[in-house]
Amino acid sequence: MANLLAVDDEPAVLALLQNILQKDGHVVTVVSASPQVLTMQLGAFDLILLDVMMPSMDGFTLCREIRSKVDCPILFLTAKSMENDVMLGLGEGADDYIVKPFGAGINAHLRRENRERRNVFCIGEVHFNLSGKEITVQNVVIPFTKSEYEICKFLALNWGQVFSKEQIYEAVFGFDGDSDSATIVEHIKNIRVKLGKVEVSPVETVWGIGYRWK
Repeated sequence: MANLLAVDDEPAVLALLQNILQKDGHVVTVVSASPQVLTMQLGAFDLILLDVMMPSMDGFTLCREIRSKVDCPILFLTAKSMENDVMLGLGEGADDYIVKPFGAGINAHLRRENRERRNVFCIGEVHFNLSGKEITVQNVVIPFTKSEYEICKFLALNWGQVFSKEQIYEAVFGFDGDSDSATIVEHIKNIRVKLGKVEVSPVETVWGIGYRWK
């Protein structure tokens, strides 16, 4: 069982989400006015779902406002026609997106969140704290999202090996993820920007094939 927050201005969508997720045994809090989220205690939630197109404050803006306050996965809820826009919005701190009607991606993220992480390992200047889900460089914690962290961890644990974006997506999100491997390209861009700020660049593009941790 997980404690979930769903934010959407359409009552019918919230009712559908609540029905689907409660059947899976989750506790679901629904909010129809996005600014209300800024007044809530968000630390208790295991996963947050945000609609993209909302009045007053859209999902991208809300995600940017709350990302520093929570470390749980944040997923965008979107229509099929908006997938490309949402991929660009991953830079605001979201981990993935779920296409309406909703598939199994929510539970896939929750399963990933529940995996045990107990070890610590280092590759060069990059230190992975698997139990704390943190990556540090020279004692500076890199503010990765959950998905960015998992991509780094997967590549680093298999350093030197080249993986296509499809292979990375399946390893991180599973076969039942709702979005597609193109999200990996956006996450890699964000990872490089964040690591570049501490002057390391371990993620290498192998043109025509994919990526590797060098």
